[in-house]
Amino acid sequence: MSGLSVALETIALRKRAEVEQLRCAEAALWAKAESLPPGRGLGALRGGTIIAEMKRRSPSGGELRSDLDPVTLSHGYAASGAAAISVLTDGPDFGGSLDDLASVRAAVDLPLLRKDFTIAPVQIAEARIAGADWVLLIVAMLDVDALDECLAGATRCGAQAIVEVHDEAEARVALAAGTTCIGINNRDLGTLGTDLANFARVRRAVPDGVLCIAESGVRSADDVTQLVSEGADAVLVGEALMRAHSPVTACATMVAAAHAAALP
Repeated sequence: MSGLSVALETIALRKRAEVEQLRCAEAALWAKAESLPPGRGLGALRGGTIIAEMKRRSPSGGELRSDLDPVTLSHGYAASGAAAISVLTDGPDFGGSLDDLASVRAAVDLPLLRKDFTIAPVQIAEARIAGADWVLLIVAMLDVDALDECLAGATRCGAQAIVEVHDEAEARVALAAGTTCIGINNRDLGTLGTDLANFARVRRAVPDGVLCIAESGVRSADDVTQLVSEGADAVLVGEALMRAHSPVTACATMVAAAHAAALP
């Protein structure tokens, strides 16, 4: 995990402690997760779509929307045409929880991504129980064995994995692990700054047939148009929606841009 910011190093340490707390209930978590029907597939992301995110704050953006109502917002995102919803479940740094995820699952029928820092398969079982269809696996936070174990854990309980990369080398690791969906993050994990041009650079290292999601640095509908034109099947938008006067209106505008950019 070299190259991570101090903030993310701290998060990684905290996640290891959280995983240890889950160990005593691991067998029960897996039994429940494996009894669930398979989650929704990633096919909803093809064709230029938006994954609309909800989070109250972040290490890079600070306080974003402290009055966030996950249920109301999820209804709005669904009505605006979002293909999926990303729910931040980390508490200390993002103000989220698994309760947020469960409440959104009860409110809408869209695919849900548990956005967190997954370092062990047991967290994926926990995510499925709370209602997640998809989980995020960050290559920078996982060695090859841990990535393989988490991908196997997702298969075990009917989840789909979005494997997040930041550069071409990480993309090669993700592809070697057999992932079928890559999230290209435009945020530098060392500085936490964003560079939208990163997407096109890394996208060239990903073969056709592998779903590509553009993440971070998206501020406008024009950004969405650019990224879809450069080969993004979907664009994950969080901070721009949270800062908008109306996240739902902003989401609808970005959905329209994504769909238009994907037209032949």
